[in-house]
Amino acid sequence: MRPTATGPGGGVVRRKAGAAAAAAAASREWLVVPASGRARVEEAGKHAVMARTGLPARDLRVLDPLLSYPSTILGRERAIVVNLERVKAVITAAEVLLPNSKDPDFARFVRDLQARVLTSADQAAEFTDMDGESSAIASPFPAPSSSKGHELEMAKRTPNAVGEMTHSSSVPTLTAMKDGSTKVLPFEFRALEVCLESACRSLEEETVTLEKEAYPALDELTSKISTLNLERVRQIKSRLVAISGRVQKVRDELEHLLDDEMDMAEMYLTEKLAREDISETSSRVEVDDHDHDHDPSQLEEDM
Repeated sequence: MRPTATGPGGGVVRRKAGAAAAAAAASREWLVVPASGRARVEEAGKHAVMARTGLPARDLRVLDPLLSYPSTILGRERAIVVNLERVKAVITAAEVLLPNSKDPDFARFVRDLQARVLTSADQAAEFTDMDGESSAIASPFPAPSSSKGHELEMAKRTPNAVGEMTHSSSVPTLTAMKDGSTKVLPFEFRALEVCLESACRSLEEETVTLEKEAYPALDELTSKISTLNLERVRQIKSRLVAISGRVQKVRDELEHLLDDEMDMAEMYLTEKLAREDISETSSRVEVDDHDHDHDPSQLEEDM
């Protein structure tokens, strides 16, 4: 039997429902960590994130949890895309966008990121008081509208919170210059540093856990060769091979990045943003001078 045709009204309803479902699927939650360190949850679609970061759609696919992509660090004009192990992030010159997750390791990574940003903000404030210059960076991108509007205070600036910081969050964020002075690292490099440390720490913890299982298994196999002990060692070996492959992928990506000076320069988002500001200022000055030279009333006053 052929299905009965529905009226035009039913078709419109189905199309509207399909469009609503597509819009809901395209929208997802992002945890945004700005330079101030106060994280907030925002709901934004793919096109909103593309407009906010200047990234093409193919770069955002790298962060899709449903797709399997190798370890990747992409330097783009206005953002850095990081996909290292469980760390997935979009880093701009003023904020970090993270696909929201319920993973406990994700919460730990966010705490480390906030602690690093807050520590750097304090250091920048100290240099402002000493030198009279501020190194704060204003966000050049408009923040997308959020339907939730709630903020997460995951890292309080209290003595207890400072005492609970991990080793990665306590690493100094100052770099020595050739003239002997010190400078606070740009925001994007501090965020990228936390991403690298989190990925390496995750691999190290898995390796240590596997090592604790491997030695007893090998001792039992040495004392008694049995099918059960052999199978246990075989499984541990398979896990070891898998971890070694993941470590090699991260290492290859880092070596490729360090060997390419163009890719390294592309990741200096703060410098590119400063050059754009200088260029825009120069253009406005030239336009003002041009208008001034061709203003008849001004010429009459000069005569």
